[in-house]
This record gives sequence, C-alpha cells and structure tokens, in this order.
Amino acid sequence: MDRHLLSALAHADHPIAAPVSPANAEKLIQRAACPPDARVLDLGCGPGEWTLRALQQYPTARAFAVDMSEEALRRAEDTARDRGLSDRVTYVRGDAREYQPPQACDLVMCVGATHAFGGLEDTLRAVGAHVVPGGTVLIGEGFWERTPDQSTLEALGASPDDFRDLASTVEAVEKAGWTPVYGHVSDPGEWDDYEWSWTGSLTRWALDHPDHPDAEAALAAAREHRTGWLRGYRGVLGFAFLLLQRLNGSR
Repeated sequence: MDRHLLSALAHADHPIAAPVSPANAEKLIQRAACPPDARVLDLGCGPGEWTLRALQQYPTARAFAVDMSEEALRRAEDTARDRGLSDRVTYVRGDAREYQPPQACDLVMCVGATHAFGGLEDTLRAVGAHVVPGGTVLIGEGFWERTPDQSTLEALGASPDDFRDLASTVEAVEKAGWTPVYGHVSDPGEWDDYEWSWTGSLTRWALDHPDHPDAEAALAAAREHRTGWLRGYRGVLGFAFLLLQRLNGSR
C-alpha cells in the first residue's frame, strides 16, 4: 500500500498529525508571538493543520507549506478552501530539504518530520536558513521517556541512538545555537488519542471499503501499528514540541 495514501487515511480523524490536543496546539502557535502579517513556513506539512491554525491565529499572515504527499496536500488544499484561507497559503509538493521560500519567515515549523533532514541537528541547521532574525522555530521531536527495551525498538524499527531523553534533547538544541522559549510534552491522553485515531481511522476505512484492493493491507497495517504501540513503545517513546529562538550571537 502506498505509504502516502496510508498516512493520509490514518490521519483522517486527527489532522494535527501529532500527539497533541487542539487546545495545546493552539497554545504553541499563540506562544510563537508572531506579528499579525507573519510569514509562516511548514516543512513536512502533512494535512496542513498547523499551517491553517497559524493563519487563523495571525489574521494577515501568509504561509508556505511543503510536503511530498499528493494525498496530504490535496486534503490540505480542500481544508484551506473550506475555511476561506486558500488565498493566504501556497502549497508545494516537493522535498522539504530542497525548498527555498521566497523570503525568510517569522515562524518555521517542522513537526514530526526531522527524519526528512537526517535528525534534529540537521533540521535546525536547515531551518535556520529560513527564519528571520528574532524569528521562531517550532520543532516536534520524539524522545525516550525511559530506556527502550528490545520490544520497543522492534516496534519502532529504531535503535537506542535514534532518540535522546528530554534533557539531552534540549541540550542538543542549545548546542546547535537555539534555546527554548516555550514547550509542551505530550501527555498519555494525547498519545492515546493520537494512536487510537491513527489505527481506528485506517481500520474504519478498510471496513467501509471491503472491495478496495488496499483494504486488506490497510487492516494489516493498522493491526501491526496498534500492536507495536500497545506492546512496544507506549509509555516509552515521548514527544516534545519546542518553540525555539536563536541564542544571542549564534548564526
């Protein structure tokens, strides 16, 4: 099954596409404290919910949103049109690593997509070229709540070095020349809502479309993901949202 289609179906009922409640997502965007006419860049935008919430928060802002998934961008465009925001956002299908916005931005977001750049440090180096002096970066990054055992690593297809603990993640951010001005750590309820939505949306689609050639693959993917979560990384993998600004003197 095409992974972009699978992801789009799995996030149908959770368009924020990250383990965070709508209220806490709103708070993160508010705490970015952008000017009303901000320029916003979302790298790995998925269904586009973070982009649209930023546009709703900052009434004359404009945004650029980049993703590789045609399915996700189609949904993002439909949602933007439904909310009357189409004229303020430009969607680009392409590699976030290669995209160059027409101008530096007040807020650059990369939530759950640092893998596309090769990890946290490489992501920070990349987004640093896109943000205005004094601007803000929103990063969403996984971390180990506790030391992972083998079942966790197998469920995620990960190695122990793929993530740090939370304190070490913040230290890595500061070593890269940035510092948190606000943050949020996903609580267990946010994680459970995200995972039940991911697996449930995919399962419901498969049950509603039994004759679709991808129905069985979707059911299998949902079952495998649910087992990996419940028997593997639940309570072990955490997720943090960090609002960052440059440290004085850093480039």
